[in-house]
Amino acid sequence: MLTVEALRAFGADTEDGLNRCMGNEGFYLKLVGRVLEDKNFEVLAESIARQDLDSAFDAAHSLKGVLGNLALTPIFQPVCNITEFLRAKADMDYAPLLREITEMRDELVRML
Repeated sequence: MLTVEALRAFGADTEDGLNRCMGNEGFYLKLVGRVLEDKNFEVLAESIARQDLDSAFDAAHSLKGVLGNLALTPIFQPVCNITEFLRAKADMDYAPLLREITEMRDELVRML
């Protein structure tokens, strides 16, 4: 079961996340659960596989906003990194960053 304490142990800035949700713990946890269902995780991976950096950037940028608002720092940081590389259309291997994002998301899913 997902709890604020588990999220804190995961590395999320739960104080910030809760503040953004007006201190409503149930609402915060509900939003965290929903972000894990966000299709932009899949769009990001698929777009990178197709080398469609514009679409990948759009997905990463969307995730960055949601993850930042929920203060899910362990996923937010690598999403910020990949967003900036995609913004610059860097000619690089995105797999390590994508793997880090996926691993952090999977860890959070296991907490549910």
